Amino acid sequence: MTMTYRGTTALITGASSGLGAEFAERFAARGANLVLVARRADRLEELAEELRSQHGVIVTVLPMDLARPGAGRELAADLGSRGITVDTLINNAGFGTRSPFAEEDPDAIASEISLNVAALVDITRAFLPGMLSSAKGALVNVASTAAFQPIPGMAVYGATKAFVLSFTEAVAHETRASGLSVLALCPGATSTEFFEVLGSESAAVGRMQMPSQVVETAIKALDRSGTPGSVVSGWANRLAAGFAQRLPRAITVAIAARAVQD
Repeated sequence: MTMTYRGTTALITGASSGLGAEFAERFAARGANLVLVARRADRLEELAEELRSQHGVIVTVLPMDLARPGAGRELAADLGSRGITVDTLINNAGFGTRSPFAEEDPDAIASEISLNVAALVDITRAFLPGMLSSAKGALVNVASTAAFQPIPGMAVYGATKAFVLSFTEAVAHETRASGLSVLALCPGATSTEFFEVLGSESAAVGRMQMPSQVVETAIKALDRSGTPGSVVSGWANRLAAGFAQRLPRAITVAIAARAVQD
């Protein structure tokens, strides 16, 4: 079943490039009006103009640093003052750091946790009640295949994505009778700016997917009559995630450490 989102509004964080921009294109193509949030105003405006022209939808651009405390509630208040009701929320904003934990920059760690975890929870809590009332859309939280095992060398990133996966699957169960589709999307290595921010592609495990492939996985899951609480993008990634859940923990940690090393 192909879901239509015409007449609804989708809020997408981290929308200026990569998965966020691809989600924006897919939901606009299905008729959803959009709220695009990221730090880079110029990139957001450029994308917004393209989507308005191609799909005739309303696109609101909100440049924001979501790593700030309370950003989710600030975002909800801003949209409320504009009379915008959010039906679909795509929590895509996030980044990773890569170093032995004892050598990590404390400020970078704090920002990583704030954006990947605190902002995602804050934004979800701010909009979920209204989304449950309308039951016309979806909640998609972008996790990662890093969620399935600890990642030595990327300890904080792996832990934040494990949180996202656990949190989202719990919310999916809590809201299973509401009509709202709730999904944790777990991509593996994807051709986005993630590795530029990380500083190296050596941590990319497995075959690199394109953003269109990852988002297609999410869209297919949302189109199902019974959307799963989580989905892994790519058959090889699904296989690896399955092994990680079945092997002894010490073995999965050792494998992960070798996979991301230089």
